[in-house]
Amino acid sequence: MDLFNPSIGLVVWSTIVFLLLFFVLSKFAWKPVLAAIKEREHSIDDALNKAELARDAMVRLTATNAQLMQDTRAERDQILKEAKALKDNIVNEAKQQAHTEGAKLIEKAKIEIENQKKAALAELKSQVSTLSIEIAERVLRSQLDDKAKQQDLVNSLLKDVELN
Repeated sequence: MDLFNPSIGLVVWSTIVFLLLFFVLSKFAWKPVLAAIKEREHSIDDALNKAELARDAMVRLTATNAQLMQDTRAERDQILKEAKALKDNIVNEAKQQAHTEGAKLIEKAKIEIENQKKAALAELKSQVSTLSIEIAERVLRSQLDDKAKQQDLVNSLLKDVELN
């Protein structure tokens, strides 16, 4: 048996077996194989579609996360800004209140000093007037003992009154 020169019977039988096998396979195996291939193709398409949907969802989630992070940072910055403004406001109010209280205390101290000064001046005037009266009384007593001295004093007082 030569491979390059086959006999006619072998060719006929090989063709019959091939056709018979082709017919049996096409009748019984071809449809299930094609169905399995189509099912596999559909499952691959579904998996690709699901992967595409998952990728799109991931992109949306990433964008949402980025937006949330940006919003959170903006909110944090706003809160910090408000806290700083509140702190500055409280500090300014405390300074203003301290300044007001200090001004009130200074004013009270000035009034108290003025009152003490007036009281001291009144006391001094009272003492000076008392001393002046005592001195004048002593001087007048000493001068009024003598009648001539009394007459000279009255005359000098009358001259002063006339001149003014």
